[in-house]
Amino acid sequence: MTITLTRAKLVPELVVADLGLSLRFWIGLIGFRIAYDRPENGFAYLDLGGAQVMLDQYNPSARHWLTGPMERPFGRGINFQIEVAAVEPALARLEAAGWPLFMAVEDAWYRAGDVEVGQRQFLVQDPDGYLLRLGAKLGERAVVGKGS
Repeated sequence: MTITLTRAKLVPELVVADLGLSLRFWIGLIGFRIAYDRPENGFAYLDLGGAQVMLDQYNPSARHWLTGPMERPFGRGINFQIEVAAVEPALARLEAAGWPLFMAVEDAWYRAGDVEVGQRQFLVQDPDGYLLRLGAKLGERAVVGKGS
């Protein structure tokens, strides 16, 4: 299956233990689609409204660019922020599947220069422990408590 795709300038490639399990999570629960794949190589390129990620199933005899041992949770120290139109559809699918959240949904405001940018967000780990932060825009507002 191939979808029309404008490739992002930065696309993480995640080494995963079980591509099938990862695809069930990323597609079935989070809402990504396969842009293209190479099943014979255990590879899939996914897209969700311009948010893109590559999944590559670990194979000890294949070439991987690993900087250390593959120990769960993978991707320690990083979270992937994924902008979505609304977080509720993914939350509903995760809840229906009994998938635990790493952090419950919240409305958060982050200072960006002279404004605060808001997003409704939550965090969830994929089957390998990669941390995803899905967020939907809430808008912008003046910085709270900033003097003139």
